[in-house]
Amino acid sequence: MTDSFRLMHTMVRVKDQEKAIDFYTRLLGMKVLRQSDNDVGKYTNTFLGYGDEDSNTVLELTYNWDENDPYELGRAFGHLAIGVPDVAATCEALEIEGVPVPRPAGPVVGGTTIIAFVKDPDGRSIELIQTGS
Repeated sequence: MTDSFRLMHTMVRVKDQEKAIDFYTRLLGMKVLRQSDNDVGKYTNTFLGYGDEDSNTVLELTYNWDENDPYELGRAFGHLAIGVPDVAATCEALEIEGVPVPRPAGPVVGGTTIIAFVKDPDGRSIELIQTGS
C-alpha cells in the first residue's frame, strides 16, 4: 500500500513573506510554483521548489497576516537540506548577500561529504550539501 506514497512538501511559517521568498528564490534558486491568499484564515501560502509539485518535494511558506512576533523555532525542527554543486562558492555568494553562515563549508565530522549551514531570514538552519565533485 505505501509504495505509492511520497513526501509532498514541508511547511514553515515566515515572519516576512517577501524576504523569505527572495531568500529561497534569488539566493537559493527555487521557483515560486503557486501562491494563494486565504482571507478568512488571514494567511498566504507560497509553494516553492526546484521542480514540479507532481514529482518533486516542495517547500510551503505560510505567512500569517496578523502575526507580529517572531516565531519560536523550537528544538524539534532540525534543518532543511539543499544539494548544491559547490558549497564553498555558494556560502561565499550568500555571505555577500548578508546571509549568516554559522558553519562554513567543510567535511562532515569523520567523513568526506562537504556541507555547510546557513540561516534563512527567520533563523532556520539550511544545510548545504555538495553534490558536485
